[in-house]
Amino acid sequence: MGKYFGTDGFRGRAGQGLTADHAYRIGRFLGWYYGRGRRAQIVVGKDTRRSSYMLEYAVSAGLAASGADVYLLHVTTTPSVSYAVRADGFDCGVMISASHNSYGDNGIKLLNREGEKMDEGTIALVEAYLDGCLEMDGQRWKELPTAEGEAVGSVIDHSAGRNRYTGYLISLALHSFKGKKVALDCANGSAWAIAPSVFRALGAEVYPINDRPDGLNINRDAGSTHIEGLRRFVKENRMDVGFAYDGDADRCLAVDENGELVDGDQIMYIYAGYMAERGKLLTNTVVTTVMSNFGLYKALDAKGIGYAKTAVGDKYVYEYMVEHGCRIGGEQSGHIIFSKYARTGDGILTSLKLMEVMMAKKLPLSRLKEGMTIYPQVLINVRVRDKQAAQADPAVQAAVKAVEERLGDTGRILVRESGTEPLVRVMVEAETEAVCQELAESAAAVLRENWAE
Repeated sequence: MGKYFGTDGFRGRAGQGLTADHAYRIGRFLGWYYGRGRRAQIVVGKDTRRSSYMLEYAVSAGLAASGADVYLLHVTTTPSVSYAVRADGFDCGVMISASHNSYGDNGIKLLNREGEKMDEGTIALVEAYLDGCLEMDGQRWKELPTAEGEAVGSVIDHSAGRNRYTGYLISLALHSFKGKKVALDCANGSAWAIAPSVFRALGAEVYPINDRPDGLNINRDAGSTHIEGLRRFVKENRMDVGFAYDGDADRCLAVDENGELVDGDQIMYIYAGYMAERGKLLTNTVVTTVMSNFGLYKALDAKGIGYAKTAVGDKYVYEYMVEHGCRIGGEQSGHIIFSKYARTGDGILTSLKLMEVMMAKKLPLSRLKEGMTIYPQVLINVRVRDKQAAQADPAVQAAVKAVEERLGDTGRILVRESGTEPLVRVMVEAETEAVCQELAESAAAVLRENWAE
């Protein structure tokens, strides 16, 4: 991770950690970098938070000042920007969103011409320019040349690209959803118009909630990070199923007809099993992160399906999928990637794929998840003075080994450092909450004793 950009873009407090000047300079660099010797074409989308407009105008001004033509998707989802980049042949894409964060934060995500997250090399050049120390083509660029006259870029409405993405999603459905009562929690975010339109076009009775964005209510007690409201709504109104998205709709969690949560691990279990039954699970592998629930691995073992584990972050999941030719992967949080259809997590696509299994098997979601048991999980964060040294401490490693021996094949322990804070995280999964707590605390106690800050 760089100085400004993490695994999911440049994120910070809007107007403070992430300013209009940052956005303008990012636009200046991208317009110049992709436009050397020609006119670059770059597509831009945003979520519903108030500051997204400020950042959209700033990044667009920077792009046009460097001679790029800017195509605005306006309020849309991150996966729709990814789709537009590759479908319409843009040089790159920019999505303005802080995903599941509250409205006061915002972010800038950069996508390459394939609709994938921008490579680290290009991100490093962006950061160098932000800091005034860019070196390229044998020279140092404190500032970049500004376009003049007819070389100045245009800013063009491209809502048609968003509409094409909506049509693309509809085209992927193999069944009508007629007769199904579907609740959609749009998080007052990017999905608020697109998701209901897709489900209505496919015949469902759609009941949207949190679909009235006002610039300040994105993710507020809504969406995939606040699933309780959707759970109550589905149960009280006797829905067949419910889906919750996050602010930019690259995540999806589900709720079955009984109001019970179906998380990202369960979604992968259900769809991977469906793919395997039809001979569609290429490489017979589900790509997870190290934070996926132990119950997922036990359930996949029972079905004879293999799995891989990556570092936390959908970026790493996707990289593994591309390298090894895997078709499905994701995170417990609901970032699910279907590599045949998308280059990023896509919440609306995920909900369509779950509906596909329900319709094909003629079973409710509660039945489809029956083969997987979620193991209780306890996570303890220990603030330490040296994350790497603490993990390498022989006493800590001995404590971890003791927990592993105690658990055997009935659970697991994972000790890892935080990517952003001086913390070591101790996570234990076991058959009961009490065992989780006891064993996690035993390892955390050694960390505190030897390495507490």
